[in-house]
Amino acid sequence: MSGRVGDLSPKQAEGLAKFRENVQDVLPSLPSKDDYALLKWLRARNFNLQKSEAMLRKHIEFRKHMDLDNILKNYQPPEVLRLYLSGGFCGYDREGNPIWYDMIGPLDAKGLLFSASKQDLIKTKVRDCQMLVEECRTVTQKLGRNMEEAVMIYDCEGLALKHLWKPAVEAFIEILIMYEDNYPESLKRLFIIKAPKLFPVAYNLVKPFLSEDTRKKIMVLGDNWKEVLLKYISPDQLPAYYGGTLTDPDGDPKCKSKIKYGGDIPKSYYVCDQVKQQYEHTVMINRGSSHQVEYEILFPGCVLRWQFMSEPSDIGFGVFLKTKVGQRQKAGEMTEVITSDRYNAHLVPEDGTVTCSEPGIYVLRFDNTYSFLKSKKVNFSVEVLLPDKASEEQIQQLND
Repeated sequence: MSGRVGDLSPKQAEGLAKFRENVQDVLPSLPSKDDYALLKWLRARNFNLQKSEAMLRKHIEFRKHMDLDNILKNYQPPEVLRLYLSGGFCGYDREGNPIWYDMIGPLDAKGLLFSASKQDLIKTKVRDCQMLVEECRTVTQKLGRNMEEAVMIYDCEGLALKHLWKPAVEAFIEILIMYEDNYPESLKRLFIIKAPKLFPVAYNLVKPFLSEDTRKKIMVLGDNWKEVLLKYISPDQLPAYYGGTLTDPDGDPKCKSKIKYGGDIPKSYYVCDQVKQQYEHTVMINRGSSHQVEYEILFPGCVLRWQFMSEPSDIGFGVFLKTKVGQRQKAGEMTEVITSDRYNAHLVPEDGTVTCSEPGIYVLRFDNTYSFLKSKKVNFSVEVLLPDKASEEQIQQLND
């Protein structure tokens, strides 16, 4: 049985009655207290009463903290988020579910975190979620049947290594966790369109934070994505830019009055020039010497990601591929992947990524050989990001 109203097994029906009894004290805090609403929490935890109750009670605290009942009328996101946080609600699928769009490529993740607090970013996304919840309620009243799920379309065109900047990924994961914890069973389907080769790496970073139910609702579309979208969405509900016929009143095919497309954030909005980071390693590099860190890459497509800062002055940095395994090599004896250069990492922390095109031992080399007077302390973190093989193969099949 699906665990939905009208399709409950005797055990599920008994569980629903018991769950309602267990949470009777917090029901007044919920905007909807019917079976449809309660079953969402039960399905999210496979009808485990204890886990479902814990999840709901945690959500009640979240509701109070975020003032969800009044967030749409009382909370106004900072201007930079209103103008540059991409995405928006536009149209309905063929069954009447609202559709939300997110654009990844034009999103200036670093600019957003330099210009607004992470708390404001999360609260703005919560506000967007509440807007979809309210839209589902409106559609429910209009159609006379329960509509509790939204469709999402992720436009991944332009997804690049800059979007894998660690603080940005961490903020995105916090938003995912917020969504999974507080809006269970609210996603009908998620379409991934125009996914580049880097997508499997990005997906692998966030996949552990998605429930199994959410993962099953993700559809990574190939080159025929416009045809697939039209199977689920009527042309008059799909922006012309995405293969439909819907436009703004002025004829704009992107429907920019409803969907924001992001863009580079002017530095006039910046309130800080860096985001505080914690580093996993610290090394003291003596004057006239260098320090090498090796990482074995087993297959192509992996991404090396690093962040570092230096004290009390600049430090050289480069990435190399060893030509001989099992022994230390000088920079000139290795294949240069990223040219060694001096970075003012004592002023602004340095971060970067490189896609490893071939397997081998990659060396991150911190260079202080040019300094005859100063030793340098370097704080750094390095990660190897693995592509998700299942997603990679799925994209390849869809594009073949």
